[in-house]
Amino acid sequence: MEQYTTVSYKNKKIRKIKDKRKHKEALQAWMFIGVGFILFAVFMAYPLLKNIEMAFMDYSVNPNKPSTFIGLNNFKKAFLSSGVLGESDKFYLALRNTLLCALVTVPFQWFIGMMLAVAIESLSKGKMFYRFLLYIPVISDWLVVAILFKYIFQDTSGALVNSILLNLHIIKEPVMWLQNEWTANIVIWSLCIWKGIGWVMIMYTTALQDLPKDIYEAAEVDGATKKQSFWKITIPLLQSRTYFIITSLIIGAFNVLLQVMLITNGGPMGRTDVLLNYMYNKAFSSFDFGYAAALSVIMGIILIVISVFQKKITNNAKIEF
Repeated sequence: MEQYTTVSYKNKKIRKIKDKRKHKEALQAWMFIGVGFILFAVFMAYPLLKNIEMAFMDYSVNPNKPSTFIGLNNFKKAFLSSGVLGESDKFYLALRNTLLCALVTVPFQWFIGMMLAVAIESLSKGKMFYRFLLYIPVISDWLVVAILFKYIFQDTSGALVNSILLNLHIIKEPVMWLQNEWTANIVIWSLCIWKGIGWVMIMYTTALQDLPKDIYEAAEVDGATKKQSFWKITIPLLQSRTYFIITSLIIGAFNVLLQVMLITNGGPMGRTDVLLNYMYNKAFSSFDFGYAAALSVIMGIILIVISVFQKKITNNAKIEF
């Protein structure tokens, strides 16, 4: 009996020591993640929930004018409003420009960036130099880059782009690049592509360096050419990285703002407005914060749908060459 009591006492003591150790480890863990969790809650979770709440309200920052709940009116304003200057027309124009930006820039950034990564990786010398050269646009300041593009796309015959096109006899007179809806969009798209290629190149470079070399050696022994190895081995192995890159590029295309604000500011006559630019103007120029919040919710839903759709396509894709 005394022996049983002694063993029970020792088990309880061991259990208490283990419980104290668990509590100590849990406390240490919360000390590490607690700060990050608080920052996430304050700067991400709360603003997100607040934005969703504002989307259903006629929100006012004036303390003397209380905000009122208006249901789906802000969403109806975007999709269903009518008139010569109806907000739905402006919204659909901004949505069209944003979708076109994604459709034009994402394929060019992805394909050119991937090809450059493969080409540079195959070099025997100068890899770091070329990577640094191509990555300079990514780290360049937006203001400097915007001024550069506005300068080379000026409407005069002495501007760089017009001068080249005139000398090659492609055009007969200078193009008014920033005064026309479509040419102004081309300038914006060109800036997006130029600035994003380097990021895609670096992402694929890291992925290429992680690929197993023995697979290529085995393919070479079997008589596979470099072209066959690229399409049959490299592309399939990069599929997961490709999904991440394309998803990031689509999100980046929907987040186009500085390019528009610094080059055209939505001109001419708002024809180059994109969703973020239109949203920004509604919030901080018209002070229609509820409508701007509704636009951000719509944009978020569109991105979620595109990401899910792209994921399903990637999972079901069978690469055959």
